[in-house]
Amino acid sequence: MRLDDFDPNINVEDQRGQGGGSGFGGFGGGGGGGLLFGLLPLVFSRFGCGGVAVLLAVLLFFGGGLGMLGGGGGGQVGAPTQQAGSARAGTDAKSSCTLNAESKVACNAFSSADKTWAAIFQREGKTFQQPKLVFYGGDGRSGCGAAQSAMGPFYCPRDQGVYLDTSFFGELANRFGAKGDFAQDYVIAHEFGHHIQNLLGTSDKVSSIQRSGNEVEGNKASVKLELQADCYAGVWAAQNRDRLDPGDLEEGMTAAKAIGDDTLQQQSQGRVVPDSFTHGTSAQRMKWLRTGMESGDPNACDTFSGAI
Repeated sequence: MRLDDFDPNINVEDQRGQGGGSGFGGFGGGGGGGLLFGLLPLVFSRFGCGGVAVLLAVLLFFGGGLGMLGGGGGGQVGAPTQQAGSARAGTDAKSSCTLNAESKVACNAFSSADKTWAAIFQREGKTFQQPKLVFYGGDGRSGCGAAQSAMGPFYCPRDQGVYLDTSFFGELANRFGAKGDFAQDYVIAHEFGHHIQNLLGTSDKVSSIQRSGNEVEGNKASVKLELQADCYAGVWAAQNRDRLDPGDLEEGMTAAKAIGDDTLQQQSQGRVVPDSFTHGTSAQRMKWLRTGMESGDPNACDTFSGAI
């Protein structure tokens, strides 16, 4: 995907090179909304920030936290145990975004998503708030608690931050076979989609369902939240259709297929448990990413009405 260089005025925070945080939290999604790097289903207990119990469960299962492909939006949001870390002294968006090739890819996609959604909100008469892109390495801090590499990319609704350890891009390509620049852009666009859900109040509604105590219903709501974030990622791509390269759609479908709950569960535990899905099957994730890309319309992303 041929994106312009990032706007130097985007909100970027850089925690790389700092000491790690000690707080629990996260419900990622990520986002945000499992396996290591937030790609396995249980690691995604909804895309945003999760409660201590959720993170502990993930840590016990995978030794990591929650994240994208999974990503974060609103789910069981617990009280943050630690405030987000401040930007690395003496850095700005330009220096942070050009630290390495992966950082620039992330900033270009983030900047493009920011402009695209700001324009959509303006057309619809809604108030848009710019999120922040937070780089961290190894261990970091978010408004939702600890940010660890094993969590993968995630969105924290408490501080409206999209968190990324750029080493995830290598994992995405090498471990999950999702190569190409559009696969990386999809990661950022999905997390940005959780921010849109946060602004629209969708995440809060899902959080309410999850707090009801019915795990099965909470998981179903999480799946719908994640699939909508996939669709929103597709909407962003459609709004920038003139910048797509041949093969981008295929790269996106490959990534979406690789991170479906059924695919990840089969690979990790040799069986599939539908009631534990939190992000959707490979077929569902591909379907909703395609829906967004073909329609270019956020209103087409209503995963909460009817069958998904």
